[in-house]
Amino acid sequence: GPGLSAIFATTDAIYEPLSARQILKARQYEIQAAKNDALMEVAVAYFNVQQSRGRLAGAIDTVTKGKELVRKTEVLSKGLAAPVEIDRSRTLLAELEENAVQARNDWKVASAELARLLRLNPMAQVVPVEPPHLALMLISPSQPVDGLISLGLTSRPELSSNQALVQATIVKLKQEKMRPFIPSLLLQGNSGANGNSAPLLGGATSAGVNGQFTGGSRFDMNAAVLWELKNFGLGNRALIKDREGHRQQALVDLFMIQDRVAAEVAQSQSQLSSASDRISFADAGLKNALISYDGNLKGMSETTRFGDVLMLVNRPQEVVAALQQLDNAYRNYFKSVQDYNRSQFKLFRSVGFPAEVLAIQKTAGQQIDVDTSRPFDLPPVTGIPYANMSYNTSSAPLPPKN
Repeated sequence: GPGLSAIFATTDAIYEPLSARQILKARQYEIQAAKNDALMEVAVAYFNVQQSRGRLAGAIDTVTKGKELVRKTEVLSKGLAAPVEIDRSRTLLAELEENAVQARNDWKVASAELARLLRLNPMAQVVPVEPPHLALMLISPSQPVDGLISLGLTSRPELSSNQALVQATIVKLKQEKMRPFIPSLLLQGNSGANGNSAPLLGGATSAGVNGQFTGGSRFDMNAAVLWELKNFGLGNRALIKDREGHRQQALVDLFMIQDRVAAEVAQSQSQLSSASDRISFADAGLKNALISYDGNLKGMSETTRFGDVLMLVNRPQEVVAALQQLDNAYRNYFKSVQDYNRSQFKLFRSVGFPAEVLAIQKTAGQQIDVDTSRPFDLPPVTGIPYANMSYNTSSAPLPPKN
């Protein structure tokens, strides 16, 4: 009767699990790389918020000083300063107030971006506990770049992922090379004529004496081993070349990622070293700008006499210039601090977030709970979106009526 056959590819049974294991390992490293990238995005967004906060604090201080300058200039203009000095100081005050409005807007924009990354309420304004002038220490800027590059080449999950993919292509190549030499197992059987036999193997017979026949079932099984040559070996050779091409491509990708990692580490270390030096200069510049403004403002209230002419020790325009320098010093200082913090995290991410390179000076403080509630038309922060689910805003509950 009709029969069925089954072929068990021994080569695939040996090598496919090995290849799948390497691919699974690569996917696991890719997940870790994605987590590192997400943490990097959150850190950059957080430091953008801090920079905007610092810029706003400096702008508020300069606006306060600008108002004081306008008030004193108006008093002095009655006899010691030209009326145009009032317009000069008022022009500066308007510019400083505009800068303060822009700084407040930058804070709100940066806060919304951080809330998006953390899936918090986009209408809430993020106010970090840390002061905006806080400088972090994850990796010492004095770390030699060659050691950091070596660390990155051994710790980055992207490299581990591609190394696993290279191993998978090597297994695939071995699979095709061994396919002609490892036999496959062939099982054949005839289905029973009376329908009572096993579905794969079996049969039916009848025999007897004196013309009396009785039926019975029997099971037949044939087993054989097969060696497969595709197109007289030419097909196998083509498959081997194809697998070799995949292996070489995976190696090229691995080398490219190695070069990219080394470049990222070198760039991040250079940025960190530069930002560290800039903080020192910016700090000194801010201190000098504050001293300069206070001295010029004090001198504007003092007079000296040249012959019969009574003159100011410092003219209002000199105080205006000092206040402009102070505003720039605030801007440069907070930008330098947050550039330093961003460089710290960029270097930390470029070496693969290894704990052994940490140089944290202080331990973390007490954990503070964060309000994770969101507007009614947004999914909850704890919800995990699935690919087979679509979120329909029309089915969301309506907001409560006032």
